[in-house]
Amino acid sequence: MTCANGMNSPQWKNFQPPMQDPAILSFQRSSNTMNATLIQQPNSNGIVRETGFVEKLLHSYGFIQCCDREARLFFHFSEYNDSIDNMKIGDPVEFQMSYDRRTGKPVACAVTKVESPLIDVEVLSEEKYKGTIVQEAKPLKNKNGSLPQTVDGLGRVTYEHNGECFFLPYGVEDIVDSSVKLKAGDQVNFSISTDKRNGNIRARQLDGVSSPQSERHQGVVCSMKESFGFIERADVVREIFFHYSEFKGNINELLLGDDVEFNVQTRNGKEVAVNIIRLAEGTVIFEDIALDRIKGTVLKTLKGANSRRQSDPLAGRIGYTTAKGLVEIPYGDKDQIGDFTLLTGDVVEFNIATDRRDKLQRATHIELLDETFVTSSEKRDTGVVSSLKEGFGFIQCTDRDARMFFHFSELMDSSREITLQDELEFTVVQDPTNRQIAIRIKYLPKGSVSFLNVLPLKYIGTVDREPATHKSPTKNKESDIGNIVFDYEGAIENIPYHLKDVVDPKCLPRYGDKVDFQIAEQKRNKAKIAVNIKVVLRNTATKCYGFIATLKENYGFIENSEHDKEVFFHFSAYDGDASELDLGDEVEYTLTRKSAKISAENIRRVTKGTVAPEEIQRDKGILQGKIIRPMRIVNPEQEEYAGLVQVGFDDDVKTTYTYGITSLADKRDFLQQGDVVKFQLAMVKSNGKVRAVNIAATRKYIRAKVDSVKGQFGFINYEAEEGKKLFFHMTEVHDGADIQIGDEVEFVVVQNQRNGKYSACSLRKLTDQRRPERLLSRLKSMNDDPTGPKLTVLRQPKGPDGSKGFAKRVLWNRSS
Repeated sequence: MTCANGMNSPQWKNFQPPMQDPAILSFQRSSNTMNATLIQQPNSNGIVRETGFVEKLLHSYGFIQCCDREARLFFHFSEYNDSIDNMKIGDPVEFQMSYDRRTGKPVACAVTKVESPLIDVEVLSEEKYKGTIVQEAKPLKNKNGSLPQTVDGLGRVTYEHNGECFFLPYGVEDIVDSSVKLKAGDQVNFSISTDKRNGNIRARQLDGVSSPQSERHQGVVCSMKESFGFIERADVVREIFFHYSEFKGNINELLLGDDVEFNVQTRNGKEVAVNIIRLAEGTVIFEDIALDRIKGTVLKTLKGANSRRQSDPLAGRIGYTTAKGLVEIPYGDKDQIGDFTLLTGDVVEFNIATDRRDKLQRATHIELLDETFVTSSEKRDTGVVSSLKEGFGFIQCTDRDARMFFHFSELMDSSREITLQDELEFTVVQDPTNRQIAIRIKYLPKGSVSFLNVLPLKYIGTVDREPATHKSPTKNKESDIGNIVFDYEGAIENIPYHLKDVVDPKCLPRYGDKVDFQIAEQKRNKAKIAVNIKVVLRNTATKCYGFIATLKENYGFIENSEHDKEVFFHFSAYDGDASELDLGDEVEYTLTRKSAKISAENIRRVTKGTVAPEEIQRDKGILQGKIIRPMRIVNPEQEEYAGLVQVGFDDDVKTTYTYGITSLADKRDFLQQGDVVKFQLAMVKSNGKVRAVNIAATRKYIRAKVDSVKGQFGFINYEAEEGKKLFFHMTEVHDGADIQIGDEVEFVVVQNQRNGKYSACSLRKLTDQRRPERLLSRLKSMNDDPTGPKLTVLRQPKGPDGSKGFAKRVLWNRSS
């Protein structure tokens, strides 16, 4: 057999593991003689005590393997001085040898458990030997419950002693550094161990001797592919290949930039990294960075037209002055603090980094100085962040109409998180697509950016329109702007304003108020706007009174006290819970104009009878007539708000009276042109005008069942148009009754004058508990029976004054 290192020797040819050669047997013979003398020495009491290991435990007895001699002794559990439950196989023990009286065989008695460090079965040589690995040790595996010693996974190391070559076994556990894999041909230092029981010897404490192949190198993982990668070496300026199988660990945990240590081997004429282990972060250092900060000027940028950025990693150049004159130093794309654009001529500060491998110097930690913008002619713009997206945003410029695009990489202070309304200073350039973008962006203190130039003079004006104070999904941007009318150099001018420009937010200007203000010009387009607005005189003449005429989902209309106009209002303008308002309620309000139309604000409900009290002309009696013109609520296309009712039905002789929401006996009645009505007349006490009141339509009510309900509206199982169920709105239901599917209701069918569609109004929910049809029919039959009992009126009721019945009660009005 030939050795792994190519040596041929007679000893190696005759080697038959695990048999031992004559040299080992000579060691055993001398060792046994020594052990025989050791076991004969008694302790201080004259009793010889031996040590051993529990080898086997049975029902009531066991066996002990002696440490100092080749012997296996029987012992009974009664000879153990402690609980046998605490004993297990492999425990070290001390005992005294005796003889069985019956058989005369040696047995162990007076067995006691001892600490394992007190027992040593091997004698280790003090001298270190040098040898060569000829057979690699393999890890032992337990199979079928057998002990590891029965499997020969041992390696072999050879060494010379007194001119003779010896071979000693060793195991994987005998290698000092478990991370090092010893292979055939490796040089090692080791100690020789002798087993005191049988004199067997083996190599222990094997330590690899450094060689060119075992020299360790350091580097940083710079590239990783599917099954291999590259390491940038720390000893020379080049990269080395490695395969993932050479990494001693979980390859999924190895990342780009990790520091590693490795050996170098030559395979197929190329150097590769093997035995790779990961090091603590920061272990590998490629360069030394000087502490001094140096001031210089950018001579060449990385993004220049002639830069060789792809082939030259240090294409940039910075010039700085020394005692010897101007010196140029290169820099790369990772040497700048931040990723914003550097321009030729920029004044910068930097440190000098020196590569330990080739002593090459470069500029690093490059920082742009504010001095650049002072000494150069670079035009800087200002603005406010108006929009932020993923990695980019837009700036509202102070001097430009268009919003300016920017990328987060152009922020000079990358440590600060950018937010909306941040004030910025920047340079505008054109990108390759000829789009203007912002670069070299610098944060400014709050309040540094202004979009307006405020003129010093103050003016007096009147608020003609208020900006909206409540949000509406349908409102346009113009409703956010108020308007002031003022005298400017002898001419009446209009100027817009915003709520944010009012000095005191707690004292907002109202429609008709006198205000003083200043004029500001927007820098980007010279448009004028009012700022620093203060109320100097409130308009008290705008207090108005009226009646709630219409209520929708979140808005309504008020009929004025003269009953000839209506004004819009939003529920947010009511001082209280708008859900408590009802048609005909009397209210007090002020007028405002926040858009093209006037609306009501500061609405407050007042006591009934306060607004335009009337006196019914009872001597006129109850009149019959028909509707000539409905209210504008019914027909939004007409110009007149008030409705018109005619006395009688003769179209040749017409006597008509106006009416409004308070004139209706049923405020939810939908009176249309041509409807037959009965009404009374009343005189307005404030101006003596006569108008129609208590108007009630004399028309047929229809009964049907509710087919479906969908929130604030529903449909009735009645066809006013063929194939269509009749629509109704919940505001038309009397007394706020809860309408459900299947409920029986009575209603009036009306037609919308604008779109011609039919709907139900004046809905009344019929009682839930009605008499069954069988009882109703029985009552009818009983009334028709002439033989049954009958009810006869003997005397009609009379009032105190002798008239029939009682006169209608008239409420007493304190004001009259």
